[in-house]
Amino acid sequence: MTKAQLVELMAAKSGLTKADSSRALEAFQDVVAESLQKGEKITLTGFGSFSVSKRAAREGRNPRTGLPVKIAARNSVSFKAGSKLKETVNR
Repeated sequence: MTKAQLVELMAAKSGLTKADSSRALEAFQDVVAESLQKGEKITLTGFGSFSVSKRAAREGRNPRTGLPVKIAARNSVSFKAGSKLKETVNR
């Protein structure tokens, strides 16, 4: 599903205009990104939770040459599905 299709379905379900639905989706994305950037966890009961985990620096290997490569530390975003979402998907 594309963003445009999601906005269209949101508008149909909520009774909002497509423009309002698009702004709501953009706002949701901005709030989630800003919160995760601060290291906060976001929990939407029944739907799931977004969180950030830190990945330590490590050494990997270049598959073509076999030479060691340093992989920098970074933050990784994860999503864990909630019980209601899992139940809905598995019907």
